[in-house]
Amino acid sequence: MQSRQNTVTQLFGLRYPVIQGGMIWHSGWKLASAVSNCGGLGLIGAGSMYPDVLRENIRKCKQATDKPFGVNVPMLYPNLEEIISIILEEGIKIVFTSAGNPKTYTETLQKEGLKVAHVVSSTKFAVKCEEADVDAIVAEGFEAGGHNGRDETTTFCLIPNVRKHISKPLIAAGGIALGSQMKAAMILGADGVQIGSRFAATTEASAHENWKQKITELHEGDTHLTLKELAPVRMVKNKFFNDLENIYHTGRNKESLIASLGRARAKKGMFEGDMEEGELEIGQVSALIDEILPVETVFRNLLDEFNNTGIPSL
Repeated sequence: MQSRQNTVTQLFGLRYPVIQGGMIWHSGWKLASAVSNCGGLGLIGAGSMYPDVLRENIRKCKQATDKPFGVNVPMLYPNLEEIISIILEEGIKIVFTSAGNPKTYTETLQKEGLKVAHVVSSTKFAVKCEEADVDAIVAEGFEAGGHNGRDETTTFCLIPNVRKHISKPLIAAGGIALGSQMKAAMILGADGVQIGSRFAATTEASAHENWKQKITELHEGDTHLTLKELAPVRMVKNKFFNDLENIYHTGRNKESLIASLGRARAKKGMFEGDMEEGELEIGQVSALIDEILPVETVFRNLLDEFNNTGIPSL
């Protein structure tokens, strides 16, 4: 892909309309700065960071790149007001919000000159984002890893429907790791893409090496969307996942599910490398990822595939 100027690149000041997902336990300053240096938009994942750790990552990212980068803020996490304060104090210009009401902080951030994008999993909530006057909308299909939508709408169905109902810049997410998938999303109406799983298996990602290696070994069917009673999440089928399924079989005891999750399971798995007892969040597209690569190589492959994907006429 040549440097492609469209609503997404113009909005965020990018060379390419490629956003790196702000994944918990993966998206530190090394990953975000590497993506930004390649011409995309790197996002620091605030969801797994204490406020002082977020501030440190922001400052290190500023030192590592002079290109635009942003912060992803899941609004269901604690310390939200402190996180927003740090973002403003550190002069961040781009924020991606998720898992909450887009009206909560959009106006506050925009008054300070920030661009705000919000992540949704349905056309209904995309329309609410438009009403909240966010600057861009990320529509994420249920192929995606991590916390997800309850409706199980796929990216191929979601993007064209959202496009019909909104006028804001639209970013497709969920099940995108190849240049051909990026082109397909843009043909369906997206102005850019957000990529998570492929960037999770990079040398710059802050996740544990055990987990990165595990990603490259996954096949179709190795992930599953679960925990709809709490907050739907796609995770790898391991011992922890099976333990959750056993709780379901005893009658879907919500309190038991909460107790099982309340032991820093995501950190144990993705950051500390426990492949059996940890919560391992990744998208279905992991079945297409077979090696750990530097971000620069991932970017080069993505752009080459985008440019070389021909669409024959009928």
